[in-house]
Amino acid sequence: MGKYRGWLIAILVLLMAATWVIVRTPARLGLDLRGGAQLTLQVQTTDKVPQITPQVLAAVQGVVQRRIDGLGVAEAVVQTAGDDKLLVQLPGVTDPQQAERILKGTAQLLFAAQKPGTEAQLQIERQLQAQLLLEQAQLLAEQAENANNPEALKEIEAKLEKNRESLEKSQQAIAGLFTPSDLTGAMLREAFASPVAPGSPNWSVIVRFDNQGAELFAQLTKEIAGTGRSLGIFLDDRLISAPTVAVEYAETGIVGGSAEISGGFNAQSANDLAIQLQGGALPVPLEVVENRTVGASLGQDSIRDSLYAGLAGLVLVLIFMVAYYRLPGLIADLALILYAIFTYAAFLLFGVTLTLPGIAGFILSIGMAVDANVLIFERTREELRAGKTLYRAVESGFDRAFASILDSNVTTLIACAALFALGTGFVRGFAVTLAIGIGISMFTALTCSRTFLFYAISIPSLRKPNWFCPKLESFR
Repeated sequence: MGKYRGWLIAILVLLMAATWVIVRTPARLGLDLRGGAQLTLQVQTTDKVPQITPQVLAAVQGVVQRRIDGLGVAEAVVQTAGDDKLLVQLPGVTDPQQAERILKGTAQLLFAAQKPGTEAQLQIERQLQAQLLLEQAQLLAEQAENANNPEALKEIEAKLEKNRESLEKSQQAIAGLFTPSDLTGAMLREAFASPVAPGSPNWSVIVRFDNQGAELFAQLTKEIAGTGRSLGIFLDDRLISAPTVAVEYAETGIVGGSAEISGGFNAQSANDLAIQLQGGALPVPLEVVENRTVGASLGQDSIRDSLYAGLAGLVLVLIFMVAYYRLPGLIADLALILYAIFTYAAFLLFGVTLTLPGIAGFILSIGMAVDANVLIFERTREELRAGKTLYRAVESGFDRAFASILDSNVTTLIACAALFALGTGFVRGFAVTLAIGIGISMFTALTCSRTFLFYAISIPSLRKPNWFCPKLESFR
């Protein structure tokens, strides 16, 4: 029995390691447990991109992932869903509207030189645009105040539509006063928000270009330096800033490849723009087809209820195993407890994000672990009834049950692989946790239970056939 003592020591070392992982590693909670936002984004076609190919979808996924990284959302998930959709899960995000604006915005940045002789016209157009924007803000406030007045809402919405049309015409008129350059946001190397002055509520966005962009920026600023004409900075065809360039840069332009975008930004709007620019421009537009919010309180309730359900199921299984299988059942209970500890430690070690379906997969794998022990113990009883010795009966029980255990677990693992490959979101989480649980359940059933059982029958006081097979009438 020396080899079983060695296995006991190995299991004890694994138990200590698993306990250390559980104590030192915080659990990663998914959207449904932690709360947050879930968005489904529909990828739209354009004249230039008439078909959403896997390459286009992958490019959009990369841009969205970079923008989420800029948001600083931990454990966010961006997955493809079908041929033209993305599923975005943002745990802990309390403002899904902000995330929606950042993720779906195209953020096409363009620099343009103002045409000669348009200085007065630009000033008039910008004043008109400022008035239209003020009117729009007032109409939106009225819309909120009259939310329960259908007649007033109809009139306000009509005014808002007229205002939007006027703003669109104003933006087009302003864009016509500038000559686009080859300098675009594609040449950006870095973009970040910065306060205009220490303690100031006004913020700006600092952009830095690559080598090619730096050369184009120097040429562009050299062209308009000292002329009184503006450098137009357009975001999605909308003028957001129009600074002038001092005459001192007339010979060389602004070198160094750095520029400051100002336009009445506050800290949040400046940071949002910096994230969009840094994340890159979307090759095609996105439409939000679902924006779902999960409250943190709901997540805590789910954790508590799931914990109660899991513990209740585990306790009932432990009681049943002892009542029906006697000593082997008690040994199986020890293996199941080890299984639960090892599996949870594996989730933490591999960074598995726990979700409600994931917890369901974990609980279901407990049933798979019990099933393996049941097969082993029933085979052992058959061998005892056939007249074999206790040691041979236990050995044959494991040998005969192994093929059935392997077949059932492999088929389940195949189903897990299919769910992970074809599923999305929570379904994939269920597949991952179930697969990990099945792998560890095979280890605990075939290694821990076997070690404990053979070690038990090496002790004379526990070597009683009736403790393994009740009502055994004869024993040879």
